[in-house]
Amino acid sequence: MSGADKKKVVYNIRRFIPEEDPRPHWESYFIEVEKGMTVLDGLHQIKERTDPTLSWRFSCRMGVCGSCAMLINGRPQLACNTQILEVSESTIALAPLPNFDIVRDLVPDLTPLFEKHKAIRPFIVDEGSDKDLFGEHCQTPEDLLAYLQFSYCIKCGACMSACPTFATDPSYAGPQPLAQTHRYNEDTRDQGFGKRSLVAGEGHGAFHCHYAGECSNVCPKGVDPARAIQLLKRSLVLDYLNLRSPHRHAEIIGPDTNAKKLPNIPSAPAYTVK
Repeated sequence: MSGADKKKVVYNIRRFIPEEDPRPHWESYFIEVEKGMTVLDGLHQIKERTDPTLSWRFSCRMGVCGSCAMLINGRPQLACNTQILEVSESTIALAPLPNFDIVRDLVPDLTPLFEKHKAIRPFIVDEGSDKDLFGEHCQTPEDLLAYLQFSYCIKCGACMSACPTFATDPSYAGPQPLAQTHRYNEDTRDQGFGKRSLVAGEGHGAFHCHYAGECSNVCPKGVDPARAIQLLKRSLVLDYLNLRSPHRHAEIIGPDTNAKKLPNIPSAPAYTVK
């Protein structure tokens, strides 16, 4: 794009430097934009040419790490995945993710998210024998599909910032941790349902969700936390009524097992997800 084709776009950015500002305020910057530039590119242009004090969080620039999530024209999005001209050809308003404290400028304090995520034991819980611990746990493609989409979460915080329940109740577990609770509960290799239910089933857990659905609307990876929470509620109720059927655990192959004796186990790659 030639210089004549470049557009002038104003960035209205919510600034806050704790040691200098009594409260957040807005500052405006003009940048030159060409087709294909992302919101993150515009921030770098401002920092390099206009204001080196501007702060935000980023890492991969590829929509993988989730670091650069922020409020872009009123919607939680990844700055690296959002093209400026697809949002607006005149004005871009940027603010840190709502529902979190501000560290500085566009940097939210995601400590509550990580603490809540940690509380639900986001890993495979295996309480079996040494063979269970050191053997290979095999899954069928159907077993994988039961939780696959929920495993795409990158912990960017977008769903938490869009959640009206979390906005009014900071003690609420939130869509990200609850969706990951369901993800691990549905994993056939896992045996941690009982321990996670102590968090997911208490007063600020899954049943505190009002099903607004905004968490699913804003997820940049296409995860559906709202659906996961409803499925989690069902599992908790069935478990309370002693009607829940535990999932069939993955077949375990011990480290000394001769694989030739197990012809039904597919060799890698075991499946292709489209």
